[in-house]
Amino acid sequence: MKKIITTESAPAPIGPYSQAVLAGNTLFTSGQIAIDPASGEMVDSNVEAETLQVMKNLEAVLAAADLKFENVVKSSIFLKDMDDFQKVNGIYAEYFQEDQAPARETVQVACLPKNVRVEISMIAVKS
Repeated sequence: MKKIITTESAPAPIGPYSQAVLAGNTLFTSGQIAIDPASGEMVDSNVEAETLQVMKNLEAVLAAADLKFENVVKSSIFLKDMDDFQKVNGIYAEYFQEDQAPARETVQVACLPKNVRVEISMIAVKS
């Protein structure tokens, strides 16, 4: 059985999808982009600011399901420009202990929603 996870502390979906779905003990987050949930506006000054907002949004979605970054087992990072990898990776790394970091892929894509630079989704498991 699945449970839809929602929180006002992360941006509302901009299409026919949920912020996250809990299926059994596994949480699947939708991709988060750099929308400030308080204002509804994009944070787009640079890729670092976008990445920070994306991680805050993901943290809020995880918390709505009573989970933390330590529960994340898989991340997918989508970049508009692979030249931003080091900057995104540096901020992303602040949220995980290196010896407990989740599996991950990072790919460059042609275009992302609202023309953002970065989008991240995660899979987390309740212990």
